Amino acid sequence: MRSTRRVIEATTRGLLFALLMSAAAGADSSIVAWGNNWSGQCDVPEPNEDFVAVAASYDHSLGLKADGSIVAWGDNEYGQCDVPAPNTGFVALAAGVYHSLGLQSDGSIVAWGAGQPGQSGEPHYGQCDVQGSNTNFVAVAAGAYHSLGLKSDGSIVAWGCNFSGQCNVPEPNTGFLDVGGGYSHSLGLKSYGSIVAWGYNYSGQCNVPEPNTDFVAVAGGDLYSLGLKSDGSIVAWESNDYGQCDVPAPNTDFVAVAGGVYHSLGLRSDGSIVAWGAGQLGQSGWPHYGQCNVPEPSTDFVAVAGGGWHSLGLKAAAPDCPGDFDGDFDVDLGDLAELLGRYGSCDGDPLYDASADFDASGCIDLSDLAYLLGYYGTTCP
Repeated sequence: MRSTRRVIEATTRGLLFALLMSAAAGADSSIVAWGNNWSGQCDVPEPNEDFVAVAASYDHSLGLKADGSIVAWGDNEYGQCDVPAPNTGFVALAAGVYHSLGLQSDGSIVAWGAGQPGQSGEPHYGQCDVQGSNTNFVAVAAGAYHSLGLKSDGSIVAWGCNFSGQCNVPEPNTGFLDVGGGYSHSLGLKSYGSIVAWGYNYSGQCNVPEPNTDFVAVAGGDLYSLGLKSDGSIVAWESNDYGQCDVPAPNTDFVAVAGGVYHSLGLRSDGSIVAWGAGQLGQSGWPHYGQCNVPEPSTDFVAVAGGGWHSLGLKAAAPDCPGDFDGDFDVDLGDLAELLGRYGSCDGDPLYDASADFDASGCIDLSDLAYLLGYYGTTCP
């Protein structure tokens, strides 16, 4: 039971599954952006719909569409908003200062912007030159000038600027479930719930507070780090010049976390976003650009991302309640167990049930599991 719950929580903090749910259900899924807009990073291109994931960096923003394409806007000085053709087949995305990353459904990573092979001099540090075999990636993250990819075998590959050792993944490089990037440091979440951090540590952003257990997600800020615990609380540590590590009370019910330069964001299970650090209401002057002033109503959010001095939230309409296999008027562990019991079956198999084949593919597979996890925790009307 505990391991099953952890899978759910870790998947929830990944968020893509929840977003795929809203897209597959035909619900509106739009991006809300607020904070500094000096490069147009808050001007979401139209049509602002059918998004399933978001990412943000200093001065540009990224949105993943339900059809697998990526939309990019904001500062484009180094081509970080020029998504390479064919712009299709993406399942995840990440943004660095002047580069962008997209994970393809075939497990390869596409990178664009600064740091292409053959480029040299600042800000070109090879952050777009994917190292090793560009296959079997399952997650992607970006630091300021470095990139990270998580492999299906639980190892992390890192490339780009390595002035502070942010690309030197500590041994044993195995058993990782998630990866995150700070400005010049990196974070990895181990399968048993601990965080490993490496790279620039001037402010102690790599010194994970004890007890280093029960984490289900990681995120990096500029000179600080964030971890989401399985009990829904957030731990934030080190550089705190603007209160970016002072998680507001009550520190509970969070399902996702994100960091900017001097501000932090947490997504609650009720769909609201909590923001703290620089850019609170009434603050003005650098670095206060309203990045913590979440637009009202702060409801129905399913994903969150922190840029340098701006923030992104993905909204989705309230879902229906398919997946309530046991008829108890909510989607819970019993329903997940029901689907897992039928996982891998296809039309004609005794275990196959069309009600669990959400995408009508003829088989109960990963996409159906993702769909159900997207509805997990909902209550039927």
